[in-house]
Amino acid sequence: MTDLHLPWLELSILFCLIGAVWVSRVKVPHIARNRALLCSGLALIATTGAWLDFDFLDAKQADDSLHLLSHLAGRELLIMDELSAPLLPLAALLYFLVILATLHTKIRRFSFAWNLVSEAIILAMYSCKEPWGIIGMLAVGIIPPFLELRERGKPTHVYIIHMTLFVLLLIVGWTFAEIEGTDRIHTLWVVIPLLGAILIRSGIAPFHCWMTDLFEHASFGTALLFVTPIAGAYAAVRLVMPIAPDWMLRSIGLASLFTAVYASGMALIQIEARRLFCYLFLSHSALVLVGLEIVTPMALTGALCLWLSVGMALGGFGLTLRALEARRGRLSLTHFHGLYEHAPELAICFILTGLASVGFPGTVGFIGTELLVDGAVEAYPYIGVAVVIAGALNGVALVKTYFILFTGTQYASAVSLQIRTRERFAVLLLAALILAGGIYPQPGVESRHRAVEELLHERESRAPIPTTIETPHHHH
Repeated sequence: MTDLHLPWLELSILFCLIGAVWVSRVKVPHIARNRALLCSGLALIATTGAWLDFDFLDAKQADDSLHLLSHLAGRELLIMDELSAPLLPLAALLYFLVILATLHTKIRRFSFAWNLVSEAIILAMYSCKEPWGIIGMLAVGIIPPFLELRERGKPTHVYIIHMTLFVLLLIVGWTFAEIEGTDRIHTLWVVIPLLGAILIRSGIAPFHCWMTDLFEHASFGTALLFVTPIAGAYAAVRLVMPIAPDWMLRSIGLASLFTAVYASGMALIQIEARRLFCYLFLSHSALVLVGLEIVTPMALTGALCLWLSVGMALGGFGLTLRALEARRGRLSLTHFHGLYEHAPELAICFILTGLASVGFPGTVGFIGTELLVDGAVEAYPYIGVAVVIAGALNGVALVKTYFILFTGTQYASAVSLQIRTRERFAVLLLAALILAGGIYPQPGVESRHRAVEELLHERESRAPIPTTIETPHHHH
């Protein structure tokens, strides 16, 4: 284990927690937003610093230099490895951009203090490899959206039933895993609860209704930040993949494959923009799980690349829809809006982030989608076909929505709908990252491939698991 040069991980979490207390003490919304923006920006700098530092060290794992938490807990809790290194700055970036792009019309409805608490929880989860630590963070992370729903007087029962079941199944599954010992083939007492927990948190059909419900009732920013880091995939990689028998991985993969195609079909027929976004996201996050469960180096590398590109592209796509919503209220897809003349930058960002999410050449999503399809076809040809169908349907849904929102009619507005400076910065930053990742994808792919080698090594070293799937040396 190597030490990072600075306690980056602890700093990033501390900035968010101290910021949450600092922000909660002010009642004036725009001051709260500026304070939250400062703290979230510091967390983004710290996580980016951690990533660059880790890259510079060229180590398999690294931990913080001060070991403050490990002195308290008796063991090292915050650890960075190849998998989590780029996920930390990505999560911090999403939180930063959502706070940055929150306009005056939305500022009173969005809780900046709870938002920073959520960010601290996500960063702590990504910095943790300890199974109980991950389960704890996943459990605590469900509280802020619930408090927002309750504060807004919205129904919470669908969300609470699903999330409580998710946490209970995780606890039951991992308790039995520890009782049985982690170096053997596990019984159904371990496998079934963990399988159920991953399917619920990832919104795999038929457990996806909590996600559509959350987008319906929570503020767009909160719903967006709760789902885009794809916490279900992180739980799958850390808790399930090292100990799962092959048939369990295949069943998660098949359920995810069905969800990817089903959700892309549902995206085509939505009559409201929020629900369209929710189904697009479900389809893409399910594709990440499909790649994770094929367990060949190429498909896994594709899935991890896709994870980053989906976070970036659909995060940006969600921000664009949220910016349009701040101007027009909830967006119906039953009639043309003709918004291009009023907000051309938002139209460009909409189409760029949308195309990146479906893997358009030259964008950050292209290489991940390509690797995933190649890896899937190589392992099971029918999976590759289904992945392509899901991508095609998502692409059609995106283009159709673009025409509905931005063309088709002349829209007269008494007030200016022009993009504000804050939003322009958020849009340009995301556009730059999406295009840079598409034009120069090698560092990202190499980093994801190194993460895959570690994951496969961990899976092999854990288990006398009979495996029918090729191990990496057949491919190199």
